[in-house]
Amino acid sequence: MSSGTVTVIGSINMDLVTEAEQFPNKGETLLGKSFSTIPGGKGANQAVASSKLGANVNLIGCVGNDAFAKTLNHHFETQGINTNYIEEAPGEPTGVASITIAENDNHIIVVPGANHAVTPQLVEKYEPIIAESETILLQFEIPIESVEKAVELANKHGVRVILNPAPVQPISISVMASVDYITPNEHELAVLLDDEEKKAFYEQNREKFVITHGSKGVEYFEHGQSHLVPGFSVDVVDTTGAGDSFNGALAVALTRGDSLAEGCLFGNAVGALSVSKLGAQSGMPTKEEVEEFIQTRNV
Repeated sequence: MSSGTVTVIGSINMDLVTEAEQFPNKGETLLGKSFSTIPGGKGANQAVASSKLGANVNLIGCVGNDAFAKTLNHHFETQGINTNYIEEAPGEPTGVASITIAENDNHIIVVPGANHAVTPQLVEKYEPIIAESETILLQFEIPIESVEKAVELANKHGVRVILNPAPVQPISISVMASVDYITPNEHELAVLLDDEEKKAFYEQNREKFVITHGSKGVEYFEHGQSHLVPGFSVDVVDTTGAGDSFNGALAVALTRGDSLAEGCLFGNAVGALSVSKLGAQSGMPTKEEVEEFIQTRNV
């Protein structure tokens, strides 16, 4: 049984992943342990997470005319994602992320490429798809004006919007007011609240903010109270995509009618399982794996 339709509007990258014992110092060359190419991009990651968890998923985005694009489109199809709204950007390469994994952490450099072509005009072209969705999931690896257009169209049609503000940049109060949920971590929240007016908005609208605290868990606000949903303790292999796993899971949970508390618990479990395997998308669990994990933890 599906969990409803989640439409992700966002970035599509190929992750170029190098594993090493430690991070190199400036000017230093080290021998690595392994290298692999893994489908990535925050939009694509969240789409795969949602699809694996049982949702019908549309992915709106852009790729180049290159080998990475062909590999990625085939991969998304095998993951059950609707690829009809992934367009080829003329003259642009598919986006890439260069990721170094060492010391149970990661360093990442992203080259957006075709993701710049996800313009407001392209988003508007798919207004009918947005209108037919239960939830729209957005991030900041596409132009900010395209995010704003997607929020505007979702509002027009009464569609739920979850905004994951990463990589973080300041946004207007009107955008924050127009989404249902914003999912920053602590650092991202500080950047979003960059003036007194925005801090006042936050204090008056805390129920919109779902704040992730890494392994500590997730904080949400309801009926004037702050609630912390604790995280799960697991052996960490690769933290890449943990936030995307959480956001995809939250979108699925809310789309199928779970409460915010249930959605945060579900998201924590998905995030925990995702960091216990290598690769952002390959490490993402299925709905059945998550349910079994939660049962074994007696939650």
